[in-house]
Amino acid sequence: MADLFDKIYKDKGPLGKWSEVAEGYFVFPKLEGPISNRMKFRGQDVITWSINDYLGLANHPDVRKVDAEAAAQWGSAYPMGARMMSGHTDLHEKLQDELASFVSKEAAYLLNFGYQGMVSTIDALVSKKDVIVYDVDAHACIIDGVRLHLGQRFTYKHNDMESIEKNLQRAEKIAEQTGGGILVISEGVFGMRGEQGKLKEIIALKEKYNFRFLVDDAHGFGTLGATGAGAGEEQGVQDGIDVYFATFAKSLASTGAFIAADQEIIDYLKYNLRSQMFAKSLQMQLVIGALKRLEMLRTMPQLKEKLWENVNTLQNGLKDRGFDIGTTQSCVTPVYLKGSIPEAMALVNDLRENYGIFCSIVVYPVIPKGMILLRLIPTATHSMEDIEETLAAFSAIRERLENGTYRRLSAGVAAAMEK
Repeated sequence: MADLFDKIYKDKGPLGKWSEVAEGYFVFPKLEGPISNRMKFRGQDVITWSINDYLGLANHPDVRKVDAEAAAQWGSAYPMGARMMSGHTDLHEKLQDELASFVSKEAAYLLNFGYQGMVSTIDALVSKKDVIVYDVDAHACIIDGVRLHLGQRFTYKHNDMESIEKNLQRAEKIAEQTGGGILVISEGVFGMRGEQGKLKEIIALKEKYNFRFLVDDAHGFGTLGATGAGAGEEQGVQDGIDVYFATFAKSLASTGAFIAADQEIIDYLKYNLRSQMFAKSLQMQLVIGALKRLEMLRTMPQLKEKLWENVNTLQNGLKDRGFDIGTTQSCVTPVYLKGSIPEAMALVNDLRENYGIFCSIVVYPVIPKGMILLRLIPTATHSMEDIEETLAAFSAIRERLENGTYRRLSAGVAAAMEK
């Protein structure tokens, strides 16, 4: 019999194997200073393109004031206990009511964390008789929620309507045998590519197939739609989303999340979401802070307008310079380049140390081998100067990638990985 840890000693995984040369710089980096368009990395000022503070609320003085006052009044412990037992308050209900109204649903329920909440929502919605059909590019929280499912599940090709129909047909045959139902899951905005999920087309399939639709709109909430209510509002199909999910971790620059649906569905979920039934309630300071942030999202449209001015300037600038940014339909701005993982490390080191640009790097196994994805997240706090500096830096690093500079610089990293 093997020691449980033998596999860990032998194989740290596709990302973990890079830890000796990557940790502290490419992964687990430390950004310091107030959350903003410019922060410090290893003591150097950098333009920050990796913070999902879309509307610039994280360090807004009005938000900071409310957060501080709430922390002073309530501390970080109140209310104690799970919502069901002793952690329920009028302000939790108030926030839920305002969120439900904002996303045009009958009711909403607060979740402590987005990742945990999505896993638990999927678990609560389906039984082993039911079938799940979900996008192959779904976020890890969706994948982990699906892993808990004891019944059948199928992935469909990313945003591929022919593929989803084939899988719905498979799902219907199984559901007819088991007596179960079908849950389809998509994201409102896919966080790596920036593409919106084909919500309108999927909802149209309800005319042919009997299913319910769950949408994770973490990146769409606050950034898309006339009022900022998300991808469903943007596509004019919010009514067709049966269970709407969004997190506070992006546009609201806080901690927590929520689900919204018909009242009867929310009533069921709040009695069956294990991650909320057996976990401490969302702290009062976070609830009060979220109420303030939601108020600003509703009453200050200039925040979203400034965000999109920056998004359009950055994305158009990249396209004008011949960069491949895929088919993004959101604020998420991917830049696709060709190169190895060691070349990617050399490139990002150059960007940070010599150009003062900090953005996220994504490589295999998240994307195919031989590809480098640099993901930029524009926010309302970025300036035109930030964008121009970044565009100039990207033109420079692309030239160095294509002329082999990073390949030569990365030889030592590649050799170290062979050991």
